[in-house]
Amino acid sequence: MHNHFELFGLTPAFSLEKDLLEKAYRDIQSKVHPDRFAHAGDAERRASLQWTTRVNEAFQILKNPVARAKHLLELHGVDVAFETNTAMPPEFLMQQMELREALEEATEKKNSQSLDRLRSDLRREEAVLEKQIADAIDGRKDYQGAAGLVRKLMFLDRLDEEIDLAYEATD
Repeated sequence: MHNHFELFGLTPAFSLEKDLLEKAYRDIQSKVHPDRFAHAGDAERRASLQWTTRVNEAFQILKNPVARAKHLLELHGVDVAFETNTAMPPEFLMQQMELREALEEATEKKNSQSLDRLRSDLRREEAVLEKQIADAIDGRKDYQGAAGLVRKLMFLDRLDEEIDLAYEATD
C-alpha cells in the first residue's frame, strides 16, 4: 500500500495543515504534470501521467477527513470494514433517524432554512467527531477506537451529501 503522507513529505496524522498539503501537492504537480513532458518520449509521458494520477488520488484522499482517517487506520493495520461493520450505538442510530426525518420533511416542504439548520448542526457534529478522531489517532494511538468514530463520521458525510441533493430539489 502507498503511504500518501510520504508522497507529500508529511507526517502521518489525522490533524493536517491543509496549507502544507496544498503546497506539497502544487510542488509535486509542477514536476510531474504531463504538460512538462509534452515533447518527451512515450515512456516519459506515460510515467508522468501515472505519477500525476497517483498524486491527484493521494491529494483527494488526504484532503477528505473520512478518507484520510481510513488511510491512516489502514497504515496501522486496522481494517475499518465500513461495508460490513455497520454496528453503531443505539443512541447514534436514533439521532440519525431523527436527522433523516428532519431532512425528509425539509425536502418535502422545499424549506431551505430547515436545510440550513440541519447542515449547520451536522457541521458542528462533524467538527466534534473530527476532534475525537484526531485525539484517538494522533494523541492516544487508539486505532481500533478511532475506527468506530470514523464510521460515525461516514454516516454524517453521507447525510451531508443527501442535504446537497435536497438543496438541489428546492431550487
